[in-house]
Amino acid sequence: MAELIKELSQVKGEEPAVPGKDVRVHPNPEPQGKRPLDVPTGTPTVIVDDLHIVYRVYGAASDTEKGNAVNALTRILRRQGRPQMKEVHAVKGVTFVAYHGDAIGIVGRNGSGKSTLLRAIAGLLPPHEGAVYTDGQPSLLGVNAALMRELTGERNIVLGCYAMGMTPAEVQEKYQEIVDFSGIDEFVQLPMSTYSSGMGARLRFAISSAKTHDVLLIDEALATGDREFRKKSEERIRQIRESAGTVFLVAHDLKVIEETCNRVIWLHKGKIKMDGDPKEVIAAYNKG
Repeated sequence: MAELIKELSQVKGEEPAVPGKDVRVHPNPEPQGKRPLDVPTGTPTVIVDDLHIVYRVYGAASDTEKGNAVNALTRILRRQGRPQMKEVHAVKGVTFVAYHGDAIGIVGRNGSGKSTLLRAIAGLLPPHEGAVYTDGQPSLLGVNAALMRELTGERNIVLGCYAMGMTPAEVQEKYQEIVDFSGIDEFVQLPMSTYSSGMGARLRFAISSAKTHDVLLIDEALATGDREFRKKSEERIRQIRESAGTVFLVAHDLKVIEETCNRVIWLHKGKIKMDGDPKEVIAAYNKG
């Protein structure tokens, strides 16, 4: 493993640089000198200011949704084999502030905008209106997070750690911890294409959580683990919180969110319906 780290670190001829803390402003920022919100005393890590996310979906549109002239044009385009485009307003005017040490659960039915919100905070989706301000570099961990299936677990661990800005010495220090935490054991020497979905998810979580993040966004990553792994994952999230990071967690298991998070945001049809104490929000969500 040490030889692999040395080999990969020499590709660029130098150790990967560790990203410093900065403030990232996604599109449509406010002018300099103007605060996006009246931020209370504390250390905010994420400010979401009247965020709207609109994306396009291609497919057949309903004839009943448009006027006759548009319907005629639609039918002509269909005959020509051209795909139809529909805009989806996934996030509608969402505003909140997250602070160092927060673990925020995001709940809501399918299609409520949970994953879209996380991708916007991570900077992967540009705002249609409003802005997202982050202190430091957000890191998005999802069940479908990209690792290279044709490479071994060992190489994916090293490359994943480098991608997070870790030095060769840090990678070597964390390597065995990642293997032990993920529980993949001897499979670390095999290509990821041989892993089950649960093994892949565990390895992604182990890699992403090996480094203390300013903002860690977790999208359903705990859903595929067994009971023992979920318990370890919850403890790791608590450790991240204690190291002054901020965690956002999307999971269908409300018990995990209630036991792990100190705050819950309930999204409904792209809007915040409730934001507050986990027990209160989850109780209201179950009734609603």
